[in-house]
Amino acid sequence: MKIISQQQVEKTLNFAELIPALKQAFSETFTMPQRQVLLLDANNEQDKSAFALLPSWNNEVIANKMFTYFPNNDISQELASLYSKIMLFSRTTGEPLALVDGTSITYWRTAAISALASQLLSRENSENFLLFGTGNLAPYILTAHLSVRGFKNITICGRNSNKVTALINEFSARYPQVNFTACSTNDETMLAEYVNKTDIICCATGAKTPLFKGEWLSAGTHIDCLGNHNVDARECDTDTILKSQVFVDSKVNNLAEAGELLIPINEGVFSAEQIIGELSDLCKSQETLRKNADDITLFKSVGTAISDLVAAYTVYKAYK
Repeated sequence: MKIISQQQVEKTLNFAELIPALKQAFSETFTMPQRQVLLLDANNEQDKSAFALLPSWNNEVIANKMFTYFPNNDISQELASLYSKIMLFSRTTGEPLALVDGTSITYWRTAAISALASQLLSRENSENFLLFGTGNLAPYILTAHLSVRGFKNITICGRNSNKVTALINEFSARYPQVNFTACSTNDETMLAEYVNKTDIICCATGAKTPLFKGEWLSAGTHIDCLGNHNVDARECDTDTILKSQVFVDSKVNNLAEAGELLIPINEGVFSAEQIIGELSDLCKSQETLRKNADDITLFKSVGTAISDLVAAYTVYKAYK
């Protein structure tokens, strides 16, 4: 059995290969039971520490991603809040194949799924991209989306101006043909202007409340919400959901975890039946995709085990 490190993952993966591989996998037969996120002390409302299991399999490989979440870990002691590993087994014999770093795989597959959904749902002539978020995922998101759309303008919006500046400096050097700008979350007038003129909005934050107002959206916008996994939090408001053609990566997981959908459902203004399709539907059928240039489309992702499988197995095959 191979042990594959973060460094090996980073050296192996690229979006030019990973995005098509994910599209192919989602168009084929696979099994993905509902993921289990288990609180370690369910009786303590102050302790959100958790252990999660994300199993999946296809006709080649079985995978189980496991992660621990300890939000109170001391960063000064170099303890991350999340640790993750993916076990791969042969679908033919059940033999263990590899233990793969799950943290780096999660960054790659999350960004790749986001870009794949945009490739399928956003307008092909989209030129303006707005990213909310400056965390560890942000560089992967930018790189993935730049691989599927020819943006002229990218705006980065975050609470930490130093992180926004660092991202702009890094990506301006890598993509000199793109105009990168910063947008403050504290200036509502500026934010409304950028939201209104953008083609694609990507939300990758830990925000508990909506990042923008649905009334600011213009026709044809594609929205991607991938940062929230809590039933009582959301990155977009109810108005945005009601204006949008809504798609998800997985219905069963979203309807258990995604406040973006569950809050409007609890308000009685949206229903699970109004979700048009899952990512597998988008990858299988052209009928599910955007119908016209004026549609506002929204893709809500909470993460899928099969995407972990595809990314981890891609790395494993490179070191087989």
